[in-house]
Amino acid sequence: MTGRIESIMKRMVPFALGATAALWLALAIPSALSLGSPAPFPFARGETLTYNVTWSIFPAGQVVAKVEQGEPQSPQNFVVQATAVSTGFVSLLYKVQDVYRSVFNARTLCSQRISKTINEGRRHKITHIVFDASRHLALLRERNLNNPQDPVSHKAEAIPACVEDVVSAFYYLRAQPLQVGKKIQLAINDGSKTKLVTANVQGIEPVTTPLGTFQAFRVEPTVFGDLYKRKGHMVIWLSQDPRHLPLRIRATISVGAITGTLSAYTPGTAGFPQTQKPGAPGSTEKTPPRRAARKRPGQP
Repeated sequence: MTGRIESIMKRMVPFALGATAALWLALAIPSALSLGSPAPFPFARGETLTYNVTWSIFPAGQVVAKVEQGEPQSPQNFVVQATAVSTGFVSLLYKVQDVYRSVFNARTLCSQRISKTINEGRRHKITHIVFDASRHLALLRERNLNNPQDPVSHKAEAIPACVEDVVSAFYYLRAQPLQVGKKIQLAINDGSKTKLVTANVQGIEPVTTPLGTFQAFRVEPTVFGDLYKRKGHMVIWLSQDPRHLPLRIRATISVGAITGTLSAYTPGTAGFPQTQKPGAPGSTEKTPPRRAARKRPGQP
């Protein structure tokens, strides 16, 4: 039983984040962002998203993602800190306490670096990945905390001019103009080879959360087979209003369904104006005009 729970939790943590991480996941980005004047995004500094994570019907954990102030040396960047902790009986069998910190450009949304402090069962490590766009390299540095006397491992992988990490990819997806039938491509790098993932906008349907009922875009990223080599599928529901809130994330794999549902939301201090109260049903107000598609560095 313990081994089965460990296997489940090892799959749950990356999905709960941001698969999300999973997804989080071209060699060129067709719907990319330019280096022009900053435009409002659906998120801003101060925004906090809190998710309750379940495995089938059982509570399994909580994930919190907060957009923070840029660091002093680069205040123009977005910084997102995401934490994942196990709860309930799952925590008794397989304790999880992970912290992800992603830094990405506030104009292009290209990732600059990510750090991960992983504490999952008996696995403890710290990983830093720097994305050097000028040299087209992802530089990984990792320390195994179980054996701190071991040398730090290093690895370099080629990357395109702009990539997402497993956290920034969610925010990039939220920033895109969404419509049914659209396909959005993301180049994701997690320290190994860059993976190309396509997010398919399949339809619009109601989603009920502790915050209320919302009309939401149903988006299915090609995570399985592209980023992860196991069988399964993932669906993300993004609110149809301008905030594009990730209301629910569900990954169905061999051991069952793992679901993260938005349970609390604190808006940021800027960005799109609020079209409704956080707990209200889908707004009937008109969506602001969409900004024109813009290009990322290196895209013709």
